[in-house]
Amino acid sequence: MNRAACTAFAAFCLLGLAACNQGDTGAPTDSVSPVLVKGLSITNPRLVLAPVKGNPAAVYFDLSYAGTDGLTLSNVTVEGAGMSMIHQTAEKDGAMTMTEAAPIALTTGAPVSFAPGGLHVMAMQPSDAWQPGGTVNVTLSLSDGTMQSFAADVRAAGEER
Repeated sequence: MNRAACTAFAAFCLLGLAACNQGDTGAPTDSVSPVLVKGLSITNPRLVLAPVKGNPAAVYFDLSYAGTDGLTLSNVTVEGAGMSMIHQTAEKDGAMTMTEAAPIALTTGAPVSFAPGGLHVMAMQPSDAWQPGGTVNVTLSLSDGTMQSFAADVRAAGEER
């Protein structure tokens, strides 16, 4: 009889605790919600898949900053990628190379273009869920601890980049 009373009391306590959380019916915490960084503007975002399935994809976009505080872009995360890195394409000793480029200084009046042949984000270990015509969430991490997310159009290899 004592065991039954303890079990009933424990169940009652657990139900009470569970009821406290019923007000949280929003989206799961792992979903990307856009956070707007004052003065930051992102245009023309796109992810271009590699011609060979499983090879890294590239993310391109145009970024401008009109804020008063000095900021740097320290990291970019691409939802579904195993890892993402900011790269710079450059010529060295007559050959084209890619090197890691972060952090990127953001200055008022000096737009930054992530474009083929220059700065770009490499999305390593791409998700099989990425399909041309879809979108993928990209999150920029800035030096002041803020983040801004946006959706990039997924394009097939060979489509306009």
